[in-house]
Amino acid sequence: MIIRPGSTDDVPALAALERMLFGVDAWSEDAVRAELTGADRFAAVAVRDAEVLGYLIARSSGDGVVDLHRFGVHPDHRRAGIARTVLASMADGVRPGARRILLEVSASNRAGVAFYTAEGFVEISRRPRYYRDGSDALVMERER
Repeated sequence: MIIRPGSTDDVPALAALERMLFGVDAWSEDAVRAELTGADRFAAVAVRDAEVLGYLIARSSGDGVVDLHRFGVHPDHRRAGIARTVLASMADGVRPGARRILLEVSASNRAGVAFYTAEGFVEISRRPRYYRDGSDALVMERER
C-alpha cells in the first residue's frame, strides 16, 4: 500500500467510495473535485494495485486549525491499519504551525468515534440532528 496525494484523477473512485460510506450524506463528484482543488487543502489517498482503499481530505486554515473534512476506508479493508496510516500522513501535508485538528463524526458511528478517541481526539461539542439521517454530530478535537 502507498499513501499519495489525492488528485482530480481520483474523483470517480472517491465519489464512489463516498456513496458507499456516507449514503445520503455523500459528496457528489463535483463536491469531491472542489475539495481536492480548493485552497489550503490536503488530500491523501491509500492505494494498492490501483485500488483506492481509503482517503482523507483536510483544510488548513491560517488560525492554527486543521479541519478534517472527510475520512474513510473501504469496508473490505478496515482494521488493517489504513486509517491510522492515512491520518498520520496528514502531518506532512498540512500548513506548518497548525496546532489542533477538528472533525465531526456521527454519534451513531461507534467504530468511528472509538477510532478517533483511540487516536487522541476528545469531544468538545455536539450538533443535534446534524446529519440527514437525524443523527447528532460530535465535534472532536486533538492537539497536533
